Amino acid sequence: MKKISLFIAMSLDGYIADSKGGINWLSGQGNDDSIDAYSEFVRYIDTVIMGWNTYHQIITELSPDEWVYKDFTTYVVTHKPKTSSEKIRFTNECPVELAKKLRDETGKGIWICGGANLIQQLVRKDIIDCYYITVIPTILGSGIRLFEKTDHEIKLRLLKTQSYNGMTDLIYIKR
Repeated sequence: MKKISLFIAMSLDGYIADSKGGINWLSGQGNDDSIDAYSEFVRYIDTVIMGWNTYHQIITELSPDEWVYKDFTTYVVTHKPKTSSEKIRFTNECPVELAKKLRDETGKGIWICGGANLIQQLVRKDIIDCYYITVIPTILGSGIRLFEKTDHEIKLRLLKTQSYNGMTDLIYIKR
C-alpha cells in the first residue's frame, strides 16, 4: 500500500498562499545554509495529486516552459474538460476516492501537492499518512489557510525536525 504524504510550505501563521493566491514569499531569510528536503522527499514518490489552481499556477507562473514533475504521474483534480497525457492525467474524481484508489496500486508514494481545498478534503477524511510541512519565517496575516476546521481530532507523532535558512521542516506521521 502506497503512503500518502502532504509536502508543503506555510507561513508562520498557517497560510500556503497570500490573499491573492501568490507564493512569492516562499523563501528563507537569505542564509546559504540550505538543505535539499525536496530531493530527499521525492526519492520515495511516483505519483502527485494536485488541484486545478496549483496546476495552473505551475504552468503559467512557476515553470511555464517545462513541466517540473516529469518524473511522476500527476493527477490534476478539476471539473474543466482537459486532454490527459501519459504523465499528466486530468480527472474530476473525488480527491478522497482518487487517493484511496491510487494508494492500493503498487509503486512508491503519493504526494499531495496542493491546493488548500483538495488538502482539506483529505485531512477531513484522515487519509494523509505523513505531513511534511516547512514553516517559512513570514507572517502573512491573511491568505489561503493550510488547515481549516475538521469534525474530529487527528493525532500525529513528530518524526523529525530540521532548520535551515530560517525555515523549519516539521515531519509528522499519524499515530
